[in-house]
Amino acid sequence: MMFVVTSAALLVGMGLVMCRALLGPTAYDRVLALNNIGTKTVVLIAVLGFLNGRPEFLDLALAYALINFIGTIAVLKYIEYGDLGAGSRPDGAVPEGFRPGARSDGSLRDRGTT
Repeated sequence: MMFVVTSAALLVGMGLVMCRALLGPTAYDRVLALNNIGTKTVVLIAVLGFLNGRPEFLDLALAYALINFIGTIAVLKYIEYGDLGAGSRPDGAVPEGFRPGARSDGSLRDRGTT
């Protein structure tokens, strides 16, 4: 009974989020909605494993969560930059401000070539 109620609540939430994914005014709304669906799927898998006494389902849920996270980051990077490769511009140009070996504060790190 508890699984039925939990599943119904998650599926209703997934349905509402699916509406946002289809109607979202921006690509970011759509990506956020799909990420939310992935997160709810992870919860559904974990609850199913808990209630059926199958702890290995938690491993599957964690793997799915990792894939969901990496996929979301990849899609957002593609939307932002139009490319998934770092520095793979066809003309061979280096992005502005890119300095190999630079720290976040702009100074160069010691490469041990003394």
